[in-house]
Amino acid sequence: MKPRVTFITLGVDDLERAVAFYRDGLGLATPGIIGQEFEHGAVAFFDMQPGLKLALFPRASLARDATIPQGPRSSTEFALAHNVASREEADALMQQAVAAGAEIIKPAQDTFWGGYAGYFADPDGHLWEVAWNPNLLPDD
Repeated sequence: MKPRVTFITLGVDDLERAVAFYRDGLGLATPGIIGQEFEHGAVAFFDMQPGLKLALFPRASLARDATIPQGPRSSTEFALAHNVASREEADALMQQAVAAGAEIIKPAQDTFWGGYAGYFADPDGHLWEVAWNPNLLPDD
């Protein structure tokens, strides 16, 4: 398999609330909710880095599309990581997330591996790690 991940899809309970969190709260670019004319078709896409999009899809629609029963929400099975260029940027992003409606799960702090990181949960409980890693600094 060649690595060609182009979408990360998160199942959400309230699509409009989730779009507001990522668009208005975190400032991610999106054309908004599309596909509403189709039953179980509403989805929102957000531009991430080149070649990667974040998709928000109602949990019920995601379960239906995959032909599996919808299970309970769980924050312990999956986390997204966002690398930043400094400790200060990590703290600022954590506070931006809180202002947008996130819950701080673990405040940003020094790590055993020599970096600085913390976790927040979006309004649907998805975990995001915000990390400054001096050995893996972002290109921009």
